[in-house]
Amino acid sequence: MKTRFLALAALAGAALALGVSDRPVAGPAVQNAQHVLPGYWEYTTSAVGVRDTERKCVRPSEINRFFGGLSTRRWSCTYPVREVGGGNARFEGTCRDRKGRTVRVRLSGTYRQESFRFNGGAQLARGTPYLPASITANRISADCPAGAEYF
Repeated sequence: MKTRFLALAALAGAALALGVSDRPVAGPAVQNAQHVLPGYWEYTTSAVGVRDTERKCVRPSEINRFFGGLSTRRWSCTYPVREVGGGNARFEGTCRDRKGRTVRVRLSGTYRQESFRFNGGAQLARGTPYLPASITANRISADCPAGAEYF
């Protein structure tokens, strides 16, 4: 059970592209620029030996949440540190699951309009090491195929 929690916590730190946060993306750098384009995206998260790949269609109205929301379906996250600009991004904050468990999250990396890669991790308790995690995302096309799952 503890190993499963560790894997889920690390995935929370890696799962940028799975964002479903209803909070607006804070900070002028994120709100005032189109950092990544809407369209059909494939993204892979990797943490603690667990790898997962998904494809989603991202509408123009969802792009800020997709790129900067940084929450997952299982984890609600807040990021007091959001630095995005010039092709580089860094996010630091905390994520909490439905059972009240909290992890600290750090992610940083590079982005372009049609791809991004972030590395970092999740810390389960103060003073413990961060568990490695990453996400790689690539825009497959500007248009979504019929039957695509929307973000």
